[in-house]
Amino acid sequence: MKKSLLARNNDLANTTRQLEILSNGIFQNGELPTFADKIKETNQFPLRPKKLEILQINLGYMCNQVCAHCHVDAGPDRKEIMTTETMQQCLDVIKKTGAHTLDLTGGAPEMNPNFRWFVEEASKAGIKDFIVRSNLTIIRANKKYYDLPEFFKKHNVHVVSSMPHWTRGKTDKQRGDGVFDKSIKALQMLNEVGYGKEGSGLQLDLVYNPSGAFLPGDQAALESDFKKALHEDFDIVFNSLFAITNLPISRFLDYLIASENYEDYMYALVEAYNPMAVENVMCTNTLSISWDGWLYDCDFNQMLNLKVASKVKHISEYNEELLQNRNIIINQHCYGCTAGAGSSCQGTVA
Repeated sequence: MKKSLLARNNDLANTTRQLEILSNGIFQNGELPTFADKIKETNQFPLRPKKLEILQINLGYMCNQVCAHCHVDAGPDRKEIMTTETMQQCLDVIKKTGAHTLDLTGGAPEMNPNFRWFVEEASKAGIKDFIVRSNLTIIRANKKYYDLPEFFKKHNVHVVSSMPHWTRGKTDKQRGDGVFDKSIKALQMLNEVGYGKEGSGLQLDLVYNPSGAFLPGDQAALESDFKKALHEDFDIVFNSLFAITNLPISRFLDYLIASENYEDYMYALVEAYNPMAVENVMCTNTLSISWDGWLYDCDFNQMLNLKVASKVKHISEYNEELLQNRNIIINQHCYGCTAGAGSSCQGTVA
């Protein structure tokens, strides 16, 4: 895959079409219960936000990779980038929010031309945990990014990195040829400045998501396997591994339909539904902000263009009290966050 769904004029680049698929077929005819019906069974409807802890800001959909299962449909051909005006509006909110974690994502957030300025300004706001979600290869993509490990260290950034597998074959299959080797080099560069090393205070976490139409295995077991393999083969260390379920949207939905796995995958998600996971899904403590400043319950709702159910819908009119008094928008993709041990941008939740 060389281009995004959008650049290929794929039917699924249209979020309305994705939502039609998720609402019709096996859910419309009653073969499977809708997510709303399912959480009604366990008296958890409607979903409501708890205390806001995390502001997740998408700095743009531009990326140096075109990964097979990317729910953002990111890539080099995506030109959506957050402006300094919207960044300033975010900074104004960061300074007064009750949230303790700032989570920067993309695309490759580092490709936003004002990324460093934004990190420097945001780091002054006293956020407790400052996360940048890096695809790793960006560190090796161009000489202007080679010093990112030192920049991250200077601002005590918590680096969360995509790493589909500890083997070259499985990683490159999902993320593109050469990604594994560049990722290994980037991890070694992060280790060199102290990331992932005991006592350094520099947090380096990896994110694993399955390469096919199946749910992730046990997070603790996967972390152990990753740590053993990466240390033995490349002398790489890291702190934690997050296992994330692929949600049936965007490129992964395209893959499921093309491989005729869509219905089986939705059955698997519904059968693995865990009401305990519903209690801690990311939308209950997170607010997602898009590159153009719109507000969403989570990153996945952002990619389906499901804005918050509130009078306040844009960062420019931010009001935390009003936003807390809303119902969370749900659809069938939410089964992905409540299957098994649950799934969020911070890993399992149950």
